[in-house]
Amino acid sequence: MPDQHTPAPVDVFSWIDDAEQAREQAGLVRTLRPRPAASPLLDLASNDYLGLSRHPETVRGASEAAERWGAGATGSRLVTGTTELHADLERELAAFCGFEAALVLSSGYAANLAAVTALSDRGTLVVSDAGNHASIVDGCRLSRAEIAVVAHCDPDTVRKTLAAHRGQAMLVTDSVFSVDGDAAPLAAHAEACRAEGAALLVDDAHGLGVLGEGGRGALYAAGLAGAPGVVATLTLSKSLGSQGGAVLGPAKVIRHLVNTARTFIFDTGLAPAATGAALAALRLLRREPERADRAREVAAELYGRLTASGLTAARPDAAVVSVRAPSASAALRWAADCREAGLSVGCFRPPSVPDGISRLRLTARADLTGVEISRAVETILRTAPAGATDR
Repeated sequence: MPDQHTPAPVDVFSWIDDAEQAREQAGLVRTLRPRPAASPLLDLASNDYLGLSRHPETVRGASEAAERWGAGATGSRLVTGTTELHADLERELAAFCGFEAALVLSSGYAANLAAVTALSDRGTLVVSDAGNHASIVDGCRLSRAEIAVVAHCDPDTVRKTLAAHRGQAMLVTDSVFSVDGDAAPLAAHAEACRAEGAALLVDDAHGLGVLGEGGRGALYAAGLAGAPGVVATLTLSKSLGSQGGAVLGPAKVIRHLVNTARTFIFDTGLAPAATGAALAALRLLRREPERADRAREVAAELYGRLTASGLTAARPDAAVVSVRAPSASAALRWAADCREAGLSVGCFRPPSVPDGISRLRLTARADLTGVEISRAVETILRTAPAGATDR
């Protein structure tokens, strides 16, 4: 008679235990911390650069849009997911940033995937800065193009790499890098692209609302907005305090994305509330352009006071202030100590940092008061771990 015993179940995910243990030993465990609606913490961790996520006009834009258009977009943009509100936002975004046309997607991540994959193909060379955001990296991986990762902010290497290729080519770079807050040399990159007949794709997620006249972005500041070979991506979740992303560029590029970009075609459209909030915030920024100047001023003050006290920080080109920590575990403890003292700061550790150096990442918000800035600086200095200062 055959053996009727049932074999012992096999844990097919046993490998996860080993990976989890390795993360714990390296101090790289990440956890979710649900925050209350009214957090008591002073926020220097979010990307709410202009302080618009809770501004009454932004909130009203969201609520009125939801009341009129419903809770969801109800379908993909090519079916039922495009409302008149989406069209208004696209038209006003393009005009504000200086481009011919715009296309709104459900996130900045989706916008980068759309732009990189739809504007490249087999035979295309995509040159990517080593410090680019993960969404650009993933877009490169999903594309069928030849990928060349070049040294960070190195236009000479970009030009040489483009010159060695025959055929369609594109350079893709962040405008402001999220780790250290440094800005890409866009003018030099654009010149290299022009010389070699390549397209330039710039993720302006951290430039919109902070750089350029009235916050019109890094490409506007560099005189490249609306240039024939230039395309921008951005997010609505940072300076505009909402959610979603967009691609801006020549009208024919936007038409091409509508017909070929998979993260646009097969994704549900951006929810009306997020669309309405972003549109309200954009109109508010247009009326109050001084918010962009203030965000940069706060960043400069944070950097100046922290480095004067012996901390090592990257000089900010926009609204990100990055302060180096001695190790991943020290960065994690530092951020936790700040939180216990009433201050919320970002904590960047591998693999989020391309150079392997852990950091505290501070957001210089335009609505921070002088008292709040002083409190933040004092807290960071008081909780700094051994080895964080050069004094």
